Order: sequence, then structure tokens, then C-alpha cells
Amino acid sequence: MSSSRAWVTHAIRQINADATRSADTHLLRFPLPAHWGVELYVKDESSHPTGSLKHRLARSLFLYGLVGGRITEGTTVTEASSGSTAVSEAYFARLLGLPFVAVVPESTSRRKIELIEEYGGTCATVATAGEVYAEAERIAEEAGGYYLDQFGNAATATDWRGNNNIACSIYEQMADEPHPEPSWIVVGAGTGGTGATIARYARYHGTRTRIAVGDPEGSVYEQAWRTGDRTVTGPGSRIEGIGRPRVEASFLPEIVDLVRTVPDAASIAAMHVVHERLGTAPGPSTGTNLVVALELIEEMVARGERGSVVTLMCDRGERYRDTYYDPAWVASLGVDPEPVAAQLRGRLGGSG
Repeated sequence: MSSSRAWVTHAIRQINADATRSADTHLLRFPLPAHWGVELYVKDESSHPTGSLKHRLARSLFLYGLVGGRITEGTTVTEASSGSTAVSEAYFARLLGLPFVAVVPESTSRRKIELIEEYGGTCATVATAGEVYAEAERIAEEAGGYYLDQFGNAATATDWRGNNNIACSIYEQMADEPHPEPSWIVVGAGTGGTGATIARYARYHGTRTRIAVGDPEGSVYEQAWRTGDRTVTGPGSRIEGIGRPRVEASFLPEIVDLVRTVPDAASIAAMHVVHERLGTAPGPSTGTNLVVALELIEEMVARGERGSVVTLMCDRGERYRDTYYDPAWVASLGVDPEPVAAQLRGRLGGSG
């Protein structure tokens, strides 16, 4: 075996060992009024070692690059990211002793940039989310490195059939619940890869579970899903981690059952409601997910249906203490989440 091949074999073993050391993430019960007859569960992906759902994706992207011969010893790896994916990728790059450069929009929270740097990565900033792709690719080309390309590779790099992906984990953890097969699984779409993985898994295993995507205002996924037009563009999302100004290759609208646009005020309000109800502060994309999940549950209740709904806690709120958890910063967006939060609390009543 060549020294290069031996290094790759060792790198893959290191990544797999890291996964074995990490316990699976928790599935939390979100309190709802008992008379609704529907259970809501929140898959806490913030409990990964790097604090977000993107830990799974980063692992898959590195394995994809390693087995494809694109990552070898000393390879400079780059990524276009709004932050969380790059945080997780910086972790794996450090694990393998590889240089890592993240290209992020200048609006990315300072804490995410600090985390990337704490894991040994370097950040290059661009003015807008639409500029990250070309710059990350350019840096990789100049360094003779590898562009991980989460937006292009997310749906391809993840094994949707099983292999302890997020869908497999959800169904295993739901096995002993009153309604083990969820009526809906609700996700946000950044790359689109999580929704694609769960939807493919659900179809492959013959479940009746439907997949819903929460799309923040300014993103184009809802319009693309509704019209079938993948060329649509928009201003982009103000909810970090989800929503895009263009339709990414890993977003597969033909296997998604529903996409709903969520106003920013509702996403931020629901983020606070999750904190109040579960005692764990999430990021704003979790709020987007909760808004859609509650809407679907209320529609089930109105039809007299019983069942379960699962959604995701995508990352930790501490990354957003200077942004979405700062009332002055939120007000600077022209957003007032408090009326929506009060409405959500009223709808949930004294459940818990």
C-alpha cells in the first residue's frame, strides 16, 4: 500500500473512531396540550461535539472526499458556509491535520467565526451569501486543494439508506413511542441535504411519513417547490443556517411534500419559545422548524388525527448571543418577535 493510500485509510479510521466515541443525539418531547392527541419531538442535533446538525454533514463530506481520492495528506480544504458547517468541518480538518479555509458572508455571527478559528481554521469573508461559492472554489484551486462544496454534495455524500444517518436515528428512537412512525418530519433547508436524506430514507423503508421544509423569508426554496422552477433567485435569508438566495443542487423538491415560508419574526419568536419549553437555547433555524411543526400539528388536530411529528434543534443559541438573542440587534432588522411569541404561548397554553 502506498504511503498516500495508507494515510487515507488512517484518516477514515480516525473519523469513524470519532463517530463511535460520540453518543447519538437526544430525542426530546416538546410539551403540548394533552387533549390534542399529537406528540411533538425535537431531535437535539446541538448535542454533537461541534454543537450543530452540520456535524453529520461535515463527517460525510470529509469521507466523500477521502474515498474519492480528492483529500490526501496535506490537502487544503475549503468551504462556502454561513458558519455552522464550517465549524464542524474545521473540527474534522484539525482531527486529520489538514489546513482549512472557510468563506463566510460578513453577516456571519462573530461567535461562529471564533469557533472556526478555535478549531484551527481560517476565515475569509465576502459581502454577500451569493459570493461564497466562487471564492471558496478559487481559494481551493490556488492552493491545489479541495472544495468540499456542501451545497453541491450534501445530498450525494450522505448515505440515505442507513449507516446511522439522521433519519435512521429518528426512526430507531421513535420505536417505543405511542406513534412510532411520524406523520411529519419538519426540517429547515440550507443545502437541502437533510431533507433529501430523510425523504429518501422514508421512501426506501416504505413509511408514510411526509417531509416538510420550513423556509425563511427571502429564501427561494418555497417558490422553487411550488413552481418547479430551479432558476429562481432572491435576496436570501436572514435566518442563519437555512434558506438560500438560489436553489442549491442538494435541494430535491420532487421528494419534499411541503415547503412553507416562515416570517423572520415568527422564527425568532419560536426560538425563544423552544428555550422556555425545553430549557435549552437553540438557534433561530430551530424556531423556523417549530413554526411549521406547530402549524401541521394544529391542522392534524382540526381533522381529528392522532400521531406524532418530529423536528430538529439545529444548533446552540450561544452562537447567537450577540445577534438573535440581542433585542437591540433584532430591532435593527425591523423585526418585533414579541407579539408572535405571545401568540405562540397562547396557542400552547399551559402545556408541559
